[in-house]
Amino acid sequence: MRHLSITALLFAALLATACGKDENKRTAAGGSPGEQLPAPAGTSGGVTGMPDQPGPGPVGPPVAETPDVPVDENGNPLLPEAAPGEAVATAEPTVEDAVAVIRDYYGAINSGDFGRAYALWSDGGSSSGQSPQQFAAGFADITGISVDMQPPGNVGAAAGSRYVEVPVAIVATQRDGSQRRYVGAYTLRRAVVDGATPEQRAWRIGSADIREVQP
Repeated sequence: MRHLSITALLFAALLATACGKDENKRTAAGGSPGEQLPAPAGTSGGVTGMPDQPGPGPVGPPVAETPDVPVDENGNPLLPEAAPGEAVATAEPTVEDAVAVIRDYYGAINSGDFGRAYALWSDGGSSSGQSPQQFAAGFADITGISVDMQPPGNVGAAAGSRYVEVPVAIVATQRDGSQRRYVGAYTLRRAVVDGATPEQRAWRIGSADIREVQP
């Protein structure tokens, strides 16, 4: 019995010594016995080792890089050249281009270039309803023509083509010095079907409705 008592006393002493050491550690950390240890500073949610700020590198979805575009000495982008046999896209003729055809038409007539004026009619000139010789003969007694073009109408659509009307007021000066006045409109057409040639896609005079103004 005496031997067991001494052993129990020694075990109790060792236990008391260990508890004393734990109490000293809590006191050194700034706490008091029975108080919980503080959460680590600089952490979120009480989870140790998780930083408040994101780490290095971009945040969010990846952004596609803009490819470098070659430019000329003036800073204009260089367009890639078409491969052999590959068609190059061109701008479609505008209403202003249609008006320019009428301007060129009378410019050619005033300069005596009736062949060029005739060719500005569609179908190689045959839409004028005359042969090249008849067309030129119609201006034999005219020394000059002035034309005042009014705003064109809207572009209309037909089967495989487009058309636009250009109103005009015309003053033709005769060889005897007299003048004759005309009003009306030219209708210009162009093809838009696949396989049309550049000539077919250009505006050409399809018809005319011109009437003389009586004095």
